[in-house]
Amino acid sequence: MKDIDIDQLTTWPVNIGKAAELSGISPKMLRHYETLGLLGGVVRTDSNYRQYSLADVHSLRFIRRSRDMGFGLDAIAELVSLWHNRKRSSATVKRITQKHLDELAQRIEALQAMQRTLGSLMNLCPGDGRPDCPILDDLAHPACTVETGTKLYKPATSTAPRRNTPRRD
Repeated sequence: MKDIDIDQLTTWPVNIGKAAELSGISPKMLRHYETLGLLGGVVRTDSNYRQYSLADVHSLRFIRRSRDMGFGLDAIAELVSLWHNRKRSSATVKRITQKHLDELAQRIEALQAMQRTLGSLMNLCPGDGRPDCPILDDLAHPACTVETGTKLYKPATSTAPRRNTPRRD
């Protein structure tokens, strides 16, 4: 929904269900964010029901978008605070974002290394009826990491010669 739609089509304040619907956050997460202090003091009725303002819903949408971008709760708390502070320094926002971007790059590299490793192991696995499996061997005894960061399958060495015994299928 566009912000103007929310502002004009809703009677404020709203209950937790409506605030959750308008922000795209579940009521459970909404309560969690409130206990973490990501929202200012939410007004309560005499019956102790939460009442959310338009500003609260905007904050919840900001939090949701930040979560969608992968920011952690500590970074989100700092970003929300900066968002509400018109005297903020954009350098601070940029620093937080750069840190997150660097962390994302590291996670992407790690995922790509896992993908390369699994691809190599898939190529080594015959996928037949025999019990020998390089994938399971690697999971049980990971090989040394090579320069690229990719683990390669190295079969376990055994001094005992293999016997040609009939397979039991």
